[in-house]
This record gives sequence, structure tokens and C-alpha cells, in this order.
Amino acid sequence: MTKNEIRQSLIESHYVMDVPVSTPEDTRQENVVRILEAAERLFKHYGYAKTTVADIAKDLGMSPANIYRFFGSKSEIHKALANRMLEASRAVAWENAKRAVSATERLRDHFLQQHRITVETLLHENKVHEMVVVAIEEQWSVIEDHIMQLRAIVAGLVEEGIAMGEFRAQDAELAAECLCDCTVTLCHPQIIAECLFETRRATPADVVDFALRALK
Repeated sequence: MTKNEIRQSLIESHYVMDVPVSTPEDTRQENVVRILEAAERLFKHYGYAKTTVADIAKDLGMSPANIYRFFGSKSEIHKALANRMLEASRAVAWENAKRAVSATERLRDHFLQQHRITVETLLHENKVHEMVVVAIEEQWSVIEDHIMQLRAIVAGLVEEGIAMGEFRAQDAELAAECLCDCTVTLCHPQIIAECLFETRRATPADVVDFALRALK
């Protein structure tokens, strides 16, 4: 049997597997990820304000014009990067929401976890904190989307608590909005930056427990 005949036989027997072929969209996404990773490294080291598109391009060994093929401006890179960072915070919230414990415990841990993430970012990744503050001040949609998604998680937990008899019957979405407003001092980067080292009797846990009692 010739080589061609053997190959044809294998094809007909489904032993020749298709080799994945990289598509233009795959290549585009790879470049987007590379740009965001480079931007994150530089933003964390030099700060958002001091990092330029030219710096990002140089780090990647490409021209600024090539960066602009994927992002229209530095702020677009920042928005995409901010969203990627906030996704990590939301992932923590979703994992907590799925735990097999009471709704009260999950709500309590939700706010304390978000507080811890914000404080740790401020203390240990100050340049990231700077980026988030810029996003808040410029009212980027990624921030509003993040807030709405976290509020939806809280509303879902309130609904579960009502269904299980932990909380009194009430409008879960309104309750979630009120809870988030009451605990904003624990999660808002700018407020935390201003108040972090103030001496207060009420701990974050005290604030959360006080707010949760309103659901009973």
C-alpha cells in the first residue's frame, strides 16, 4: 500500500484528527491580552498617570500605532484593565454567594470580603488603587456595571434569606440597595483612603451586623 493510500485509509477510519487552526479573532484576543498584561505591569510600577501608550508599546516591542489597532486610547486600555481587575472581586463575591451556609452569614462575609479586598489593594497595590479612583472620578461605565452586579448578588442573598425565614418579607432589591448604601464606607476606595487610619469604636464587622439587623 502506498503512503497516499495509507493516509486515505486513516482519514476514512477517522484516525486523522483535525489540527486546530488559529483564527484572526484568536490572534486578536492574544494581542489584547498581551497589551493588557503589559499595561498592568507598567501601571503598577509607574502609576496610571505616568504610563503612556508609547511605554506600553515599547514594553511589547511594537509601535504605538499597533496598540491603537486594538485600543482607541489609553483610557480604553484602562477601562478594559479596570474591568479585568474588578472581575476578580466579583468572582470572590460569587463564590461566597454559592456557599452552603445561611444567607445572613454569606451577606456578612460578602461585605467584609469586599472591604478586605479594597483595603489590601490600597495598602499593597497603591498604583492599582490609583487606577480605580480615576475610573470612579471619571464615572466609567465599568464601575457602574461592577456596582450593579454586586448589588444583584446582595439582592439574591436577601431573597434567599426571606425564603428561608431568616429575614422578614420585604422588597429584596430595595433592601439590597439600602444595605450597600449603609456599608459604602467599607468598600468605597476614596472613603477608605481618607478614613483608614482614623480611630473608631465600630469595626467593619460592627457596621455590617448593624445593617443586617434591619432585615430581621
